[in-house]
Amino acid sequence: MDTPGTPDSRLLDGLFAVIADHGWRGVTLGRLATASGLRAGELARRFPSRLDLLRLHADTVADTVATGTVPGQGGTPRDRLFDVVMRGIDALVPHRAGMLRLANDMWTDPVLAVAMGPVLHGTMKRFLDAAELDSTGVQGNLRAAGLTGVWFATIRAWSKDETTDMAATMAALDKALDRAEQTARSLNLEAGDLAPPSADGASPDSFT
Repeated sequence: MDTPGTPDSRLLDGLFAVIADHGWRGVTLGRLATASGLRAGELARRFPSRLDLLRLHADTVADTVATGTVPGQGGTPRDRLFDVVMRGIDALVPHRAGMLRLANDMWTDPVLAVAMGPVLHGTMKRFLDAAELDSTGVQGNLRAAGLTGVWFATIRAWSKDETTDMAATMAALDKALDRAEQTARSLNLEAGDLAPPSADGASPDSFT
């Protein structure tokens, strides 16, 4: 996980400052070097393409989520997914303006959207790992695809949520998990795994 003040932290701060001001298409080595305080030559050697910068950010977010995971944390799969997704959102907060500009650019730039597909898929698989759900094989790929839909719905709500407690974002995530239970069998959850626990507290806790 990156820490404040390190080169990667300064780089990501600079990247999303540039995106917030100029959009994804406006990210240039010169602007990035100026915003981050890093040398353009160093950036060019380390990041041959702009997409490599987004891969770094995705890895940083996933690392942050993984660091906050307690092994054997218990709870239902739904509970764990809820917690992991919200920790992922928390990791975006420092770069909110740039993230929202990037998300908007993805909706209008099909090339960027296609390029980001594998990056996002990998992040969702790491989110599944953090939630202690199997992300391997065909079922793991299907779960990651289903979680991607949940993530997008949550991001859309977060983009409009100005509350400090992110109540609207959490409500949207809750609804997205409800829809996943009903329509996204790609998550491969047993019936009830995404549903709130019953009154007596009993709830399944495994994928099949």
